[in-house]
Amino acid sequence: MSSDGQRPAHLRLSLVLMVALGGAVGTAARYGLSSVVGPSEGWPTGTFVENLAGAFLLGVLLERLVRRGPETARARRVRLTLGTGVLGGFTTFSTLAIEVERLAAAGRPGLGLLYGAVSVAVGVLAALLGVVAAARHHRRGRR
Repeated sequence: MSSDGQRPAHLRLSLVLMVALGGAVGTAARYGLSSVVGPSEGWPTGTFVENLAGAFLLGVLLERLVRRGPETARARRVRLTLGTGVLGGFTTFSTLAIEVERLAAAGRPGLGLLYGAVSVAVGVLAALLGVVAAARHHRRGRR
């Protein structure tokens, strides 16, 4: 039990179902984008765009939730459904790892390493930019 007397989130069926539903939506969106955006000269553009967009949106979401104050039950549902579910399903570290391995196995290890390193570095930057964008939006709204 948590300090508030409730079962932990991962043991509450309603929250698990929200994450699962959000994950299904995010995965479907990722599949749709990957179907439209193919690789460009060996660079896995679809996964790259998905991961950067997801990192940016996660930064926005988490900054907005933090600025609302202590986490409420509603905010927890939003965070789990959109953050863990939708954006967790939309982004894909496992596909990034597979694509790095496939590039290396295809005789392009330099491109694979570059892709992996740039994905992680620019992903962190995208998340930071999402936080900054949400913070600026919040400040403008308070004026």
